[in-house]
Amino acid sequence: MNILKTALLFYLLSGAYANSYAQVKKEPVDYVDPFIGTSNSRWMLFPGATMPNGMVKLSPDNQGDVWQGGYEYSVGSIHGFTHIHGWTMAGLLTMPTNGDLALKPGTPDEPFKGANAGYHSRFRHDQEHASPGYYSVYLLDSRIKAELTATERTGVQRYHLPKDSSNRVMIQLNMPTEYGLELRDAVITKISNTEVQGYARSSCAGFNEYTLYFVMQFSKAFSGFHGYVNQQETKGDKEVKGSKDLGAYVTYPTAKSEQLIIKTGISFVSIDQARSNLDIELKDFNWDFDKLVKSNRAKWNGILKTIVVDGKSEADKTKFYTNFYRCFTGKMIMSDANGKYTDACENVQQLPAHRKAMIGGDAFWNTYWNLNLLWTLTSPETVEDLTGTQLEMYEKTGWLSKGPAGVEYSGIMEGSHEMALITSAYLKGIVKTDAELAYAAMKKNMEVEPQPACGGNPGNPQITSYAKLGFVPVEKGATSKTLDYAFDDWCVAQMAKLLNKTDDYNFFLKRADSWKNVFDPKSRYVIPKNADGSFIDNFDLFSVNHFVEGNSWQYSFYVPHDIKGLVKFVSETTFLNRLETGFKKSEQHKFAAHALDRTMEQSAEYYINHGNEVNMQAAYLFNYTSKPYLTQYYTRKLLDTFYDDSPYVGWNGDEDEGQMGAWFVLSSLGIFEMNGSTSPDLRIDLTSPLFNYVKINLNTKYFKGKQFIIKAYNNSPKNIYIQSIKLNGKVLNTNYISFKDITAGGQLELYMAATPKTK
Repeated sequence: MNILKTALLFYLLSGAYANSYAQVKKEPVDYVDPFIGTSNSRWMLFPGATMPNGMVKLSPDNQGDVWQGGYEYSVGSIHGFTHIHGWTMAGLLTMPTNGDLALKPGTPDEPFKGANAGYHSRFRHDQEHASPGYYSVYLLDSRIKAELTATERTGVQRYHLPKDSSNRVMIQLNMPTEYGLELRDAVITKISNTEVQGYARSSCAGFNEYTLYFVMQFSKAFSGFHGYVNQQETKGDKEVKGSKDLGAYVTYPTAKSEQLIIKTGISFVSIDQARSNLDIELKDFNWDFDKLVKSNRAKWNGILKTIVVDGKSEADKTKFYTNFYRCFTGKMIMSDANGKYTDACENVQQLPAHRKAMIGGDAFWNTYWNLNLLWTLTSPETVEDLTGTQLEMYEKTGWLSKGPAGVEYSGIMEGSHEMALITSAYLKGIVKTDAELAYAAMKKNMEVEPQPACGGNPGNPQITSYAKLGFVPVEKGATSKTLDYAFDDWCVAQMAKLLNKTDDYNFFLKRADSWKNVFDPKSRYVIPKNADGSFIDNFDLFSVNHFVEGNSWQYSFYVPHDIKGLVKFVSETTFLNRLETGFKKSEQHKFAAHALDRTMEQSAEYYINHGNEVNMQAAYLFNYTSKPYLTQYYTRKLLDTFYDDSPYVGWNGDEDEGQMGAWFVLSSLGIFEMNGSTSPDLRIDLTSPLFNYVKINLNTKYFKGKQFIIKAYNNSPKNIYIQSIKLNGKVLNTNYISFKDITAGGQLELYMAATPKTK
């Protein structure tokens, strides 16, 4: 009887423990730490609240007009919460405060009280919290707790106001940013004691002009409305107009602590559209802040749980899901909930029914290595929207766009690598309509010399010189253009093949070999070339002169569509010696070379620079030689040393819009696309996965398979080398599979050991 009682007690306790464990078991969203990498990070890397690819990116800022401005983790103050954190886009700052009246945000080195103070406040990190779709902080100087959440086009804030007769909410339309924001015309109007509206016509980065419209509703009536221009209060209590420096504040004197909620809808079309976005997206939430936070969390978890990983390290899971999260925070929806948007020529357009959203952001510069594969596997609808954005721009304003921030032609970065995304989308079967339209748009980019359009710079500059000479001479532009244009030719050729345009296919495929024209036949390095066909004498391989954010040594490995041809051209022995030397010499720098990110006309002996797009394929190049085990070794090295889980590093370089994050996610799974799936075989390279078990849940609307599972047996920090591979039970003799193998569903099995398999 005692034995039975003991067994029963053990059973009950075990059940209770299991139930308790089930209750606290983490969801993928719980592993995301939005503070990772927020020290020394870009404007687009913020800890605040947003939805996947959201227009509203509502987040705290604490720096001045500086490169990598926005939120800096090591700064102990906050000057406001800005609603937009897109590349070259910002707008609408709010800040709750009290005490002495200040009419400027304030910089970290300015006082918090007195005549020269700003309305910024100090805070402590132990009183600051962030998760996908939610942010909160306690502002020490004003004694106000602020909470933030968002829908795609609205921001919602909850302030816990103390007992104080001077409580107020600042609303400012100019603010410090990464690229500098010029306010040209702005208005804030009081509609009632619970609503204000306005607009701000702004220019950013010298090319991006846009008008931000907003409607702001308050859960409680404010007692007063006050405008200010150039830090001087204006007369009247209904409206404030001006430019350069403009804002307003509303007052909330309280006899006891109170809660205030602010709902803000924004649009780039009109105030009516901002109000429409507010009504449409918040109709199911009313003033229920917590319900919206819960909904936002569920939306994020829906994306993140498309990949389930299992391993022994909780820190690896944190890095994995945080990097995964970052792949959906950089891009920015530019169209309204009803499909209206403002095009590059500043005309209002209506999206046709088959296009769901216009999405803008930074350039697609080399996203084919990282982001494209992640998007196609986990969110093919995003790829549909991105492709649709490009085709919509071509139809309405005449060109594809390298990076349609603000639905503009930024001209930023080299080549037109949006074409790699488009090609891949069609080859993978994600996009099935408008293929002829897409091909016409792509072909135009490779045949027509671009002219300024709609105030921006579309197309491929010097494409006629490239077509005539077979390269872009130094007199006309960066040598690296030739390499980018050769890859663009490859992409157009593959689309031509898909559409059975044989003559075009042969033409563009032949021209895709133009990369060879900038390789010096003696040294077998890429060397800048003059218009007369001569190479620059005694060129420094480590100079970034004539190259974009990289050097000659790095660009000499940059032929994504023809790595086998490159290895043969250089010779495998030379190729391997260079690559191995580069990795060995770069390990002491953790494979980062910040000096090469921005500075021109500089020489520094840096080899591998994983911190910028030009070099992020380097570890996978060994897969195209007789030493694929070095791909396995160095991808693990990068995962372990280049990335960490702290706010102070996170990524050791220029994380633009998820590039580095996507590399971590994909390499953790053991997969990579060298040419971005722009060839019919849709090759995916394999490497040593970080996790023992991976499950990719596929979208059956787009793919016939339901799940793809990757198992790594005997996997550990030491056992990093693949000994054998099975795909659906069949032994593979290759170090790659096809994208179609994944989307058909099935299982990949990797057998790992501590020593490399050299044969």
